[in-house]
Amino acid sequence: MPSASGTTPGKLPFAVWVLAAGTFLMGTTEFVVAGLLPELAGDLGVSVSHAGLLITAFAVGMIIGAPTMAMATLHLPQRQTLILALSVFCLGHLVAAFSTSFTIVLAARVVTALATGAFWSVGFVVATTAAGPHHATRATGVMIGGLTLANVVGVPIGSFAGQFTGWRGPFWALAALSGLAAVFIGRFIPAQEQPAEGSLRAEARALRQGRLWLALGAAMLIMGGVLATYTYVTPLLTDRAGIPAGAVPLVLIAFGVGALGGTTTGGRLGDRRPMVTTITAATATALVLLLMIPLSTNPVTVTALVFLMGLTGFTVNPVVTALAMRFAGDAPTLTSALTTSAFNVGVAAGSAIAGAALDSSLGLTGPPLVGTAIAALTLLPLTALAVRGTPRRTRIVAQRTAPAHARRDSAQAPSQH
Repeated sequence: MPSASGTTPGKLPFAVWVLAAGTFLMGTTEFVVAGLLPELAGDLGVSVSHAGLLITAFAVGMIIGAPTMAMATLHLPQRQTLILALSVFCLGHLVAAFSTSFTIVLAARVVTALATGAFWSVGFVVATTAAGPHHATRATGVMIGGLTLANVVGVPIGSFAGQFTGWRGPFWALAALSGLAAVFIGRFIPAQEQPAEGSLRAEARALRQGRLWLALGAAMLIMGGVLATYTYVTPLLTDRAGIPAGAVPLVLIAFGVGALGGTTTGGRLGDRRPMVTTITAATATALVLLLMIPLSTNPVTVTALVFLMGLTGFTVNPVVTALAMRFAGDAPTLTSALTTSAFNVGVAAGSAIAGAALDSSLGLTGPPLVGTAIAALTLLPLTALAVRGTPRRTRIVAQRTAPAHARRDSAQAPSQH
């Protein structure tokens, strides 16, 4: 029998899966460019390192868009916000697909990223509300799973399609699919207003937590280390390891599978021993990226290292995200957006520094060297968190990310502890 929240016990509402599909599309568009850099650079008349700015620009848009849109839409109708975000997302891809100017494509990527930030910030709240307090954490996992699955399926398929249709083909497909997603959002997301209890002042108070900023710093650095290398992995694979361009999507699948395994591993181990899990994974990530410098001349070893890069790096992600939400207390919306921004600060900075290293005397080994240094720096905020200590109870996150009326209903239920 359905619960009070309208959810059948043990099952998530269909709306959560629709939102996860939206995050899948947006995760795909953020990283698919990494597999299309040579095609993009050649068609738009720029260098490969310059084309890498398309990833940096998207990350910058997410940095600005996630917290800005989270606050701007705090009291706006959720369904309309989601539909508008997907519509802008669709339009941005159409503009990019039509254009022959690198500058216009770059601007379209920024606008698309702003829409992505709005969708993610609002979609997270909608998903946890629809799932109810007892399934909020699971709904969050499904949403994050959409992003992770993008690396396993969306990015390799987009890269593979780009080999035959040119880089514009994946952009056309993403525009069409986002338009379809907007229709599904309009059909399956309830037409309700954002709960009025949230306020800018309450959200801002959460930012006073020193441990919150340590968690955000770790999120930024680990993603910066991994993406510094991943952004320019295609020229590394083709020019240094000698892998044919048509086989690059298979290596990207290996990265996606590793990322999915890392997200799962972090989710399972992070609740019990968050600091041991993150410190071990961050150390392993730095080591893997360092080994990529001497061992990237062999197709087998470089493929294995790309897999391990995803596995170790993405183990940190769900743990530091959960810690940040825990430190936020009763004001999770801005913190959720800032976590997204933190990851994308890492993406923007890592890819930009790696691009400069690629053009330097370091050449193709520059990006993994930059990645190694950034990933190693992740140990600083993680060690500080370990020294300061973290809260022991994690299930409280589910109730704190639910709206106030849901928390009151939950408080009247028998304790599960």
